[in-house]
Amino acid sequence: MAKLQSGNGVQRGTVESLAEHESSSLGSDSELNGFTEIQTDKYGFIGGAQQSTGENDNIPPDVLRQREAKWLDMLNSWDKWMAKKHKKVKLRCQKGIPPSLRGRAWLYLSGGKVKKEQNQGKFQELDSQPGDPKWLDVIERDLHRQFPFHEMFVSRGGHGQQDLFRVLKAYTLHRPEEGYCQAQAPIAAVLLMHMPAEDAFWGLVQICEKYLPGYYSAGLEAIQLDGEILFALLKRVAPVAHRHLKKYKIDPILYMTEWFMCAFSRTLPWASVLRMWDMFFCEGVKIVFRVGLVLLKCMLGSQEKLKACQGQYETMELLRSIEPRYMQEAFLVQEVIELPVSERDIEKEHLFQLRRWKETNGELHCKSPPRMHGAKAIIAAEPPSRQDLKQNPTIIVEVPQTTESKTEKGKKAKSNMQKKTDMKNTSPPLNPYPLPSDPALASDTLAPSESQHLQGSNQSLSSTENDTYL
Repeated sequence: MAKLQSGNGVQRGTVESLAEHESSSLGSDSELNGFTEIQTDKYGFIGGAQQSTGENDNIPPDVLRQREAKWLDMLNSWDKWMAKKHKKVKLRCQKGIPPSLRGRAWLYLSGGKVKKEQNQGKFQELDSQPGDPKWLDVIERDLHRQFPFHEMFVSRGGHGQQDLFRVLKAYTLHRPEEGYCQAQAPIAAVLLMHMPAEDAFWGLVQICEKYLPGYYSAGLEAIQLDGEILFALLKRVAPVAHRHLKKYKIDPILYMTEWFMCAFSRTLPWASVLRMWDMFFCEGVKIVFRVGLVLLKCMLGSQEKLKACQGQYETMELLRSIEPRYMQEAFLVQEVIELPVSERDIEKEHLFQLRRWKETNGELHCKSPPRMHGAKAIIAAEPPSRQDLKQNPTIIVEVPQTTESKTEKGKKAKSNMQKKTDMKNTSPPLNPYPLPSDPALASDTLAPSESQHLQGSNQSLSSTENDTYL
Protein backbone atom coordinates (compact mmCIF):
# COMPACT_ATOMS: atom_id res chain seq x y z
CA MET A 1 0.00 0.00 0.00
CA ALA A 2 1.38 3.39 -0.95
CA LYS A 3 2.24 5.59 2.00
CA LEU A 4 3.04 9.26 2.48
CA GLN A 5 6.66 9.50 3.52
CA SER A 6 7.99 11.81 6.21
CA GLY A 7 9.48 14.95 4.78
CA ASN A 8 10.38 18.46 5.96
CA GLY A 9 9.83 17.31 9.53
CA VAL A 10 6.12 16.57 9.06
CA GLN A 11 4.75 13.11 9.83
CA ARG A 12 2.19 12.02 7.23
CA GLY A 13 -0.32 9.19 7.39
CA THR A 14 -1.37 6.53 4.92
CA VAL A 15 -3.93 7.01 2.20
CA GLU A 16 -6.15 4.69 4.28
CA SER A 17 -7.51 7.86 5.88
CA LEU A 18 -9.07 8.85 2.57
CA ALA A 19 -11.71 6.16 2.97
CA GLU A 20 -12.35 6.26 6.71
CA HIS A 21 -15.31 8.62 6.68
CA GLU A 22 -17.13 6.45 4.14
CA SER A 23 -16.31 3.12 5.77
CA SER A 24 -19.96 2.58 6.70
CA SER A 25 -22.12 1.29 3.85
CA LEU A 26 -25.66 0.15 3.36
CA GLY A 27 -23.95 -3.07 2.41
CA SER A 28 -25.70 -6.14 1.05
CA ASP A 29 -29.05 -6.62 -0.61
CA SER A 30 -30.40 -8.17 2.60
CA GLU A 31 -29.78 -4.90 4.42
CA LEU A 32 -31.75 -3.07 1.75
CA ASN A 33 -34.81 -5.29 2.20
CA GLY A 34 -35.99 -3.05 5.01
CA PHE A 35 -36.60 -0.23 2.55
CA THR A 36 -40.07 -0.30 1.01
CA GLU A 37 -39.10 2.33 -1.53
CA ILE A 38 -35.68 3.79 -2.35
CA GLN A 39 -35.66 7.32 -3.70
CA THR A 40 -32.70 8.03 -5.96
CA ASP A 41 -31.69 11.41 -7.29
CA LYS A 42 -30.98 11.89 -10.99
CA TYR A 43 -27.34 10.87 -10.48
CA GLY A 44 -28.17 7.58 -8.77
CA PHE A 45 -27.55 8.54 -5.12
CA ILE A 46 -30.00 7.21 -2.54
CA GLY A 47 -28.58 9.27 0.34
CA GLY A 48 -25.37 10.65 1.75
CA ALA A 49 -23.79 14.08 1.53
CA GLN A 50 -23.53 14.03 -2.27
CA GLN A 51 -27.22 13.34 -2.94
CA SER A 52 -28.72 16.09 -5.07
CA THR A 53 -31.69 18.14 -3.88
CA GLY A 54 -32.67 18.77 -7.49
CA GLU A 55 -33.02 22.52 -7.01
CA ASN A 56 -32.00 24.93 -9.79
CA ASP A 57 -29.94 22.35 -11.67
CA ASN A 58 -32.26 21.36 -14.52
CA ILE A 59 -31.36 22.41 -18.06
CA PRO A 60 -34.38 23.04 -20.34
CA PRO A 61 -34.96 20.01 -22.62
CA ASP A 62 -34.68 22.02 -25.84
CA VAL A 63 -31.28 23.42 -24.75
CA LEU A 64 -30.13 19.90 -23.84
CA ARG A 65 -31.19 18.55 -27.26
CA GLN A 66 -29.25 21.33 -28.99
CA ARG A 67 -26.14 20.61 -26.94
CA GLU A 68 -26.41 16.88 -27.67
CA ALA A 69 -26.59 17.59 -31.41
CA LYS A 70 -23.51 19.83 -31.21
CA TRP A 71 -21.53 17.25 -29.24
CA LEU A 72 -22.48 14.45 -31.65
CA ASP A 73 -21.26 16.61 -34.52
CA MET A 74 -17.95 17.22 -32.69
CA LEU A 75 -17.44 13.55 -31.85
CA ASN A 76 -18.01 12.58 -35.49
CA SER A 77 -15.13 14.88 -36.57
CA TRP A 78 -13.08 14.92 -33.39
CA ASP A 79 -9.63 15.36 -34.92
CA LYS A 80 -10.76 18.37 -36.97
CA TRP A 81 -12.44 20.05 -34.02
CA MET A 82 -9.41 19.56 -31.79
CA ALA A 83 -7.06 20.87 -34.46
CA LYS A 84 -9.03 23.90 -35.65
CA LYS A 85 -11.74 24.68 -33.07
CA HIS A 86 -10.26 23.69 -29.71
CA LYS A 87 -11.46 26.93 -28.08
CA LYS A 88 -15.02 25.98 -28.99
CA VAL A 89 -14.58 22.52 -27.49
CA LYS A 90 -13.18 24.13 -24.33
CA LEU A 91 -16.14 26.53 -24.12
CA ARG A 92 -18.64 23.66 -24.48
CA CYS A 93 -16.86 21.70 -21.74
CA GLN A 94 -17.14 24.74 -19.49
CA LYS A 95 -20.88 24.91 -20.19
CA GLY A 96 -21.18 21.24 -19.23
CA ILE A 97 -21.24 18.07 -21.32
CA PRO A 98 -24.76 16.63 -21.89
CA PRO A 99 -25.33 13.72 -19.46
CA SER A 100 -26.19 11.26 -22.24
CA LEU A 101 -22.81 11.85 -23.94
CA ARG A 102 -20.60 12.55 -20.92
CA GLY A 103 -18.95 9.13 -20.80
CA ARG A 104 -18.19 9.11 -24.52
CA ALA A 105 -16.89 12.69 -24.42
CA TRP A 106 -14.60 11.98 -21.44
CA LEU A 107 -13.12 9.01 -23.30
CA TYR A 108 -12.41 11.15 -26.39
CA LEU A 109 -11.04 14.09 -24.41
CA SER A 110 -8.68 11.91 -22.34
CA GLY A 111 -7.37 9.94 -25.30
CA GLY A 112 -8.78 6.76 -23.77
CA LYS A 113 -10.73 6.05 -26.96
CA VAL A 114 -7.50 6.02 -29.00
CA LYS A 115 -5.69 3.86 -26.42
CA LYS A 116 -8.55 1.38 -26.46
CA GLU A 117 -8.56 1.11 -30.27
CA GLN A 118 -4.78 0.76 -30.43
CA ASN A 119 -4.81 -2.00 -27.78
CA GLN A 120 -7.74 -4.17 -28.86
CA GLY A 121 -8.22 -7.12 -26.52
CA LYS A 122 -5.74 -5.82 -23.92
CA PHE A 123 -8.34 -5.27 -21.19
CA GLN A 124 -9.90 -8.71 -21.80
CA GLU A 125 -6.42 -10.27 -21.54
CA LEU A 126 -5.72 -8.50 -18.22
CA ASP A 127 -9.21 -9.26 -16.95
CA SER A 128 -8.72 -13.00 -17.51
CA GLN A 129 -5.50 -13.11 -15.44
CA PRO A 130 -5.66 -13.93 -11.71
CA GLY A 131 -3.75 -10.86 -10.51
CA ASP A 132 -1.29 -10.32 -7.65
CA PRO A 133 -2.81 -11.55 -4.33
CA LYS A 134 -1.21 -8.72 -2.32
CA TRP A 135 -3.17 -6.13 -4.34
CA LEU A 136 -6.37 -8.16 -4.70
CA ASP A 137 -6.84 -8.34 -0.94
CA VAL A 138 -6.50 -4.56 -0.51
CA ILE A 139 -8.79 -3.84 -3.47
CA GLU A 140 -11.51 -6.16 -2.13
CA ARG A 141 -11.44 -4.44 1.26
CA ASP A 142 -11.88 -1.05 -0.41
CA LEU A 143 -14.81 -1.88 -2.71
CA HIS A 144 -17.63 -1.17 -0.24
CA ARG A 145 -16.11 2.20 0.70
CA GLN A 146 -16.58 3.72 -2.75
CA PHE A 147 -19.77 5.79 -2.94
CA PRO A 148 -21.74 3.49 -0.61
CA PHE A 149 -24.89 5.59 -1.15
CA HIS A 150 -24.85 5.25 -4.94
CA GLU A 151 -27.23 2.67 -6.39
CA MET A 152 -24.43 1.19 -8.52
CA PHE A 153 -22.19 0.39 -5.54
CA VAL A 154 -24.67 -0.04 -2.68
CA SER A 155 -24.85 -3.83 -2.95
CA ARG A 156 -21.92 -5.93 -1.79
CA GLY A 157 -20.88 -8.10 -4.69
CA GLY A 158 -23.22 -6.24 -7.05
CA HIS A 159 -22.34 -5.48 -10.66
CA GLY A 160 -20.85 -2.08 -9.75
CA GLN A 161 -18.43 -3.51 -7.20
CA GLN A 162 -17.57 -6.39 -9.55
CA ASP A 163 -16.68 -4.01 -12.38
CA LEU A 164 -14.71 -1.79 -10.01
CA PHE A 165 -12.69 -4.82 -8.88
CA ARG A 166 -12.03 -5.81 -12.52
CA VAL A 167 -10.83 -2.32 -13.50
CA LEU A 168 -8.54 -1.89 -10.49
CA LYS A 169 -7.13 -5.41 -10.81
CA ALA A 170 -6.44 -4.85 -14.51
CA TYR A 171 -4.53 -1.66 -13.70
CA THR A 172 -2.25 -3.46 -11.22
CA LEU A 173 -1.41 -5.92 -14.00
CA HIS A 174 -0.97 -3.12 -16.54
CA ARG A 175 1.41 -1.24 -14.22
CA PRO A 176 2.80 -3.85 -11.80
CA GLU A 177 5.60 -1.50 -10.71
CA GLU A 178 2.96 0.99 -9.53
CA GLY A 179 0.39 -1.46 -8.18
CA TYR A 180 -2.69 -0.10 -6.44
CA CYS A 181 -3.32 3.05 -4.43
CA GLN A 182 -6.57 3.53 -2.54
CA ALA A 183 -7.22 6.94 -4.10
CA GLN A 184 -7.55 5.25 -7.51
CA ALA A 185 -10.77 3.52 -6.42
CA PRO A 186 -13.03 6.61 -6.37
CA ILE A 187 -11.55 7.76 -9.68
CA ALA A 188 -12.39 4.41 -11.29
CA ALA A 189 -15.85 4.41 -9.65
CA VAL A 190 -16.76 7.81 -11.15
CA LEU A 191 -15.70 6.56 -14.58
CA LEU A 192 -17.79 3.38 -14.17
CA MET A 193 -20.88 5.49 -13.46
CA HIS A 194 -20.59 6.79 -17.03
CA MET A 195 -19.09 4.00 -19.15
CA PRO A 196 -18.48 0.22 -19.39
CA ALA A 197 -15.59 -1.45 -17.57
CA GLU A 198 -13.20 -1.53 -20.55
CA ASP A 199 -13.68 2.18 -21.28
CA ALA A 200 -13.32 3.00 -17.57
CA PHE A 201 -10.03 1.09 -17.49
CA TRP A 202 -8.55 3.14 -20.32
CA GLY A 203 -9.90 6.33 -18.77
CA LEU A 204 -8.12 5.41 -15.53
CA VAL A 205 -4.91 4.68 -17.43
CA GLN A 206 -5.00 8.12 -19.04
CA ILE A 207 -5.67 9.92 -15.74
CA CYS A 208 -2.82 8.06 -13.97
CA GLU A 209 -0.33 8.42 -16.83
CA LYS A 210 -1.21 11.71 -18.55
CA TYR A 211 -3.21 13.96 -16.22
CA LEU A 212 -1.84 13.06 -12.76
CA PRO A 213 1.41 11.11 -13.37
CA GLY A 214 3.14 9.92 -10.21
CA TYR A 215 0.16 10.66 -7.94
CA TYR A 216 -0.41 6.99 -7.15
CA SER A 217 3.19 5.77 -7.03
CA ALA A 218 4.99 4.63 -3.88
CA GLY A 219 6.05 7.59 -1.75
CA LEU A 220 3.51 9.91 -3.38
CA GLU A 221 6.25 12.39 -4.24
CA ALA A 222 4.25 13.97 -7.07
CA ILE A 223 1.34 14.89 -4.80
CA GLN A 224 3.74 16.41 -2.27
CA LEU A 225 5.34 18.50 -5.02
CA ASP A 226 1.92 19.69 -6.21
CA GLY A 227 1.06 20.61 -2.62
CA GLU A 228 4.02 22.99 -2.59
CA ILE A 229 2.97 24.36 -5.99
CA LEU A 230 -0.57 24.97 -4.68
CA PHE A 231 0.80 26.78 -1.62
CA ALA A 232 3.04 29.00 -3.77
CA LEU A 233 0.16 29.89 -6.13
CA LEU A 234 -2.02 30.68 -3.10
CA LYS A 235 0.39 33.47 -2.14
CA ARG A 236 -0.55 35.26 -5.35
CA VAL A 237 -4.27 34.38 -5.38
CA ALA A 238 -5.10 34.84 -1.67
CA PRO A 239 -2.21 36.35 0.36
CA VAL A 240 -4.28 36.44 3.57
CA ALA A 241 -4.97 32.68 3.38
CA HIS A 242 -1.32 32.00 2.56
CA ARG A 243 -0.06 33.95 5.59
CA HIS A 244 -2.53 32.20 7.88
CA LEU A 245 -1.54 28.69 6.78
CA LYS A 246 2.15 29.61 7.01
CA LYS A 247 1.69 31.14 10.48
CA TYR A 248 0.26 27.92 11.92
CA LYS A 249 2.65 25.68 9.91
CA ILE A 250 -0.18 23.81 8.18
CA ASP A 251 1.51 21.72 5.53
CA PRO A 252 -0.41 21.54 2.19
CA ILE A 253 -0.36 17.74 2.27
CA LEU A 254 -2.66 17.86 5.32
CA TYR A 255 -5.60 19.43 3.46
CA MET A 256 -5.08 18.90 -0.28
CA THR A 257 -4.19 15.19 -0.54
CA GLU A 258 -7.74 13.89 -0.87
CA TRP A 259 -8.80 16.88 -2.98
CA PHE A 260 -6.15 16.27 -5.62
CA MET A 261 -5.74 12.48 -5.56
CA CYS A 262 -9.49 11.91 -5.86
CA ALA A 263 -9.99 14.91 -8.19
CA PHE A 264 -12.56 16.35 -5.71
CA SER A 265 -14.90 13.40 -6.33
CA ARG A 266 -15.34 12.88 -2.57
CA THR A 267 -15.51 16.54 -1.61
CA LEU A 268 -17.92 18.48 -3.84
CA PRO A 269 -21.67 18.10 -4.47
CA TRP A 270 -22.17 15.74 -7.38
CA ALA A 271 -23.31 18.36 -9.89
CA SER A 272 -20.11 20.29 -9.17
CA VAL A 273 -17.99 17.11 -9.44
CA LEU A 274 -19.29 16.43 -12.95
CA ARG A 275 -18.80 20.00 -14.14
CA MET A 276 -15.30 20.05 -12.70
CA TRP A 277 -14.43 16.76 -14.40
CA ASP A 278 -15.79 18.04 -17.74
CA MET A 279 -13.28 20.90 -17.57
CA PHE A 280 -10.53 18.72 -16.08
CA PHE A 281 -10.58 16.29 -19.02
CA CYS A 282 -10.42 19.20 -21.47
CA GLU A 283 -7.95 21.54 -19.77
CA GLY A 284 -5.95 19.26 -17.47
CA VAL A 285 -4.67 19.54 -13.91
CA LYS A 286 -4.90 23.35 -13.79
CA ILE A 287 -8.63 22.87 -13.12
CA VAL A 288 -7.81 20.84 -9.99
CA PHE A 289 -5.43 23.59 -8.84
CA ARG A 290 -8.02 26.28 -9.52
CA VAL A 291 -10.74 24.48 -7.55
CA GLY A 292 -8.36 24.08 -4.59
CA LEU A 293 -7.35 27.75 -4.75
CA VAL A 294 -10.97 28.92 -4.96
CA LEU A 295 -11.96 26.88 -1.89
CA LEU A 296 -8.96 28.12 0.14
CA LYS A 297 -9.61 31.70 -0.90
CA CYS A 298 -13.30 31.51 -0.01
CA MET A 299 -12.73 29.86 3.38
CA LEU A 300 -9.57 31.69 4.54
CA GLY A 301 -9.33 34.71 2.27
CA SER A 302 -10.28 37.51 4.69
CA GLN A 303 -9.46 38.58 8.24
CA GLU A 304 -13.12 38.36 9.16
CA LYS A 305 -13.22 34.66 8.26
CA LEU A 306 -10.00 33.93 10.15
CA LYS A 307 -11.34 35.19 13.49
CA ALA A 308 -13.04 31.84 14.07
CA CYS A 309 -9.96 29.68 13.39
CA GLN A 310 -7.04 30.94 15.45
CA GLY A 311 -5.02 27.73 15.47
CA GLN A 312 -4.03 24.66 13.48
CA TYR A 313 -6.87 22.47 14.73
CA GLU A 314 -9.57 25.09 14.09
CA THR A 315 -8.23 25.77 10.59
CA MET A 316 -8.19 22.09 9.67
CA GLU A 317 -11.75 21.66 10.96
CA LEU A 318 -12.84 24.59 8.82
CA LEU A 319 -11.26 23.07 5.69
CA ARG A 320 -12.91 19.72 6.42
CA SER A 321 -16.36 21.34 6.43
CA ILE A 322 -16.39 23.81 3.54
CA GLU A 323 -19.49 25.98 3.34
CA PRO A 324 -21.98 24.58 0.77
CA ARG A 325 -22.43 27.95 -0.95
CA TYR A 326 -18.78 27.91 -2.06
CA MET A 327 -19.15 24.42 -3.57
CA GLN A 328 -22.45 25.16 -5.35
CA GLU A 329 -22.19 24.38 -9.06
CA ALA A 330 -22.91 27.79 -10.63
CA PHE A 331 -20.72 29.72 -8.17
CA LEU A 332 -17.76 27.32 -8.23
CA VAL A 333 -17.66 26.86 -12.02
CA GLN A 334 -17.68 30.62 -12.63
CA GLU A 335 -14.94 31.21 -10.05
CA VAL A 336 -12.79 28.43 -11.53
CA ILE A 337 -13.17 29.76 -15.09
CA GLU A 338 -12.25 33.30 -14.04
CA LEU A 339 -9.25 32.45 -11.81
CA PRO A 340 -6.06 33.54 -13.66
CA VAL A 341 -3.90 30.43 -13.20
CA SER A 342 -2.51 28.90 -16.40
CA GLU A 343 -0.50 25.81 -17.39
CA ARG A 344 2.54 28.08 -17.73
CA ASP A 345 2.15 29.28 -14.14
CA ILE A 346 1.95 25.69 -12.90
CA GLU A 347 4.92 24.48 -14.95
CA LYS A 348 7.05 27.46 -13.92
CA GLU A 349 6.32 26.81 -10.25
CA HIS A 350 6.85 23.06 -10.78
CA LEU A 351 10.42 23.62 -11.99
CA PHE A 352 11.16 25.86 -9.00
CA GLN A 353 9.71 23.40 -6.47
CA LEU A 354 11.53 20.50 -8.14
CA ARG A 355 14.85 22.30 -7.64
CA ARG A 356 13.98 22.91 -3.98
CA TRP A 357 13.00 19.25 -3.55
CA LYS A 358 16.33 18.03 -4.96
CA GLU A 359 18.26 20.38 -2.68
CA THR A 360 16.35 19.14 0.39
CA ASN A 361 15.55 15.49 -0.36
CA GLY A 362 17.76 14.53 -3.31
CA GLU A 363 16.53 12.98 -6.54
CA LEU A 364 12.95 11.77 -6.91
CA HIS A 365 12.64 8.03 -6.32
CA CYS A 366 9.85 7.68 -8.88
CA LYS A 367 10.45 9.03 -12.37
CA SER A 368 7.03 9.96 -13.73
CA PRO A 369 6.26 10.76 -17.37
CA PRO A 370 5.70 14.45 -18.16
CA ARG A 371 2.28 15.83 -17.30
CA MET A 372 -0.09 16.53 -20.19
CA HIS A 373 -2.19 19.66 -19.74
CA GLY A 374 -5.47 18.50 -21.20
CA ALA A 375 -6.97 17.03 -24.34
CA LYS A 376 -5.13 19.23 -26.86
CA ALA A 377 -1.71 18.31 -25.45
CA ILE A 378 -2.59 14.60 -25.44
CA ILE A 379 -3.81 14.52 -29.03
CA ALA A 380 -0.77 16.54 -30.16
CA ALA A 381 1.66 14.17 -28.42
CA GLU A 382 -0.01 11.04 -29.84
CA PRO A 383 -1.83 11.95 -33.09
CA PRO A 384 -4.63 9.41 -33.66
CA SER A 385 -5.70 7.92 -36.96
CA ARG A 386 -9.22 8.46 -38.29
CA GLN A 387 -9.93 4.78 -37.59
CA ASP A 388 -8.98 5.21 -33.91
CA LEU A 389 -11.59 7.97 -33.56
CA LYS A 390 -14.37 6.18 -35.43
CA GLN A 391 -17.52 5.85 -33.35
CA ASN A 392 -18.61 2.26 -33.01
CA PRO A 393 -22.33 1.55 -32.61
CA THR A 394 -23.27 0.30 -29.15
CA ILE A 395 -25.82 -2.19 -30.51
CA ILE A 396 -25.34 -3.98 -33.83
CA VAL A 397 -28.35 -5.69 -35.40
CA GLU A 398 -27.51 -8.14 -38.16
CA VAL A 399 -30.25 -8.68 -40.74
CA PRO A 400 -29.93 -12.02 -42.59
CA GLN A 401 -29.80 -11.49 -46.34
CA THR A 402 -31.53 -13.98 -48.65
CA THR A 403 -30.42 -14.62 -52.21
CA GLU A 404 -33.16 -14.87 -54.82
CA SER A 405 -32.97 -15.99 -58.43
CA LYS A 406 -34.07 -13.68 -61.26
CA THR A 407 -37.13 -15.82 -61.99
CA GLU A 408 -38.28 -15.64 -58.34
CA LYS A 409 -37.84 -11.86 -58.34
CA GLY A 410 -39.89 -11.63 -61.57
CA LYS A 411 -42.71 -13.71 -60.11
CA LYS A 412 -42.79 -11.55 -56.94
CA ALA A 413 -42.91 -8.37 -59.00
CA LYS A 414 -45.90 -9.66 -61.06
CA SER A 415 -47.66 -10.77 -57.89
CA ASN A 416 -47.18 -7.33 -56.26
CA MET A 417 -48.53 -5.58 -59.39
CA GLN A 418 -51.65 -7.79 -59.33
CA LYS A 419 -52.23 -7.01 -55.62
CA LYS A 420 -52.02 -3.25 -56.28
CA THR A 421 -54.60 -3.55 -59.09
CA ASP A 422 -56.98 -5.49 -56.83
CA MET A 423 -56.59 -2.90 -54.03
CA LYS A 424 -57.53 -0.09 -56.39
CA ASN A 425 -60.75 -1.86 -57.40
CA THR A 426 -61.83 -2.59 -53.79
CA SER A 427 -62.31 -0.02 -51.03
CA PRO A 428 -60.35 -0.70 -47.81
CA PRO A 429 -62.35 -2.07 -44.85
CA LEU A 430 -63.23 0.44 -42.14
CA ASN A 431 -61.10 0.03 -39.02
CA PRO A 432 -63.45 0.27 -36.00
CA TYR A 433 -60.47 0.82 -33.66
CA PRO A 434 -58.25 3.54 -35.15
CA LEU A 435 -54.75 3.53 -33.63
CA PRO A 436 -53.64 6.69 -31.86
CA SER A 437 -50.11 6.14 -33.19
CA ASP A 438 -51.39 7.06 -36.66
CA PRO A 439 -50.33 10.77 -37.03
CA ALA A 440 -53.43 11.52 -39.07
CA LEU A 441 -55.72 10.23 -36.33
CA ALA A 442 -53.77 11.22 -33.23
CA SER A 443 -55.16 14.75 -33.08
CA ASP A 444 -58.75 13.45 -33.45
CA THR A 445 -58.60 10.70 -30.84
CA LEU A 446 -56.38 12.40 -28.22
CA ALA A 447 -56.76 15.51 -26.18
CA PRO A 448 -54.38 18.35 -27.20
CA SER A 449 -52.26 17.89 -24.05
CA GLU A 450 -51.95 14.14 -24.68
CA SER A 451 -50.96 14.73 -28.30
CA GLN A 452 -48.24 17.12 -27.26
CA HIS A 453 -47.02 14.64 -24.64
CA LEU A 454 -46.65 11.91 -27.27
CA GLN A 455 -44.72 14.19 -29.58
CA GLY A 456 -42.37 15.22 -26.77
CA SER A 457 -41.91 11.57 -25.86
CA ASN A 458 -40.91 10.64 -29.40
CA GLN A 459 -38.39 13.48 -29.47
CA SER A 460 -36.69 12.40 -26.29
CA LEU A 461 -36.54 8.78 -27.46
CA SER A 462 -34.83 9.72 -30.70
CA SER A 463 -32.26 11.80 -28.83
CA THR A 464 -31.33 8.99 -26.45
CA GLU A 465 -30.75 6.55 -29.30
CA ASN A 466 -27.42 8.26 -29.84
CA ASP A 467 -25.91 6.84 -26.64
CA THR A 468 -26.68 3.83 -24.46
CA TYR A 469 -24.86 4.86 -21.28
CA LEU A 470 -26.87 7.70 -19.76
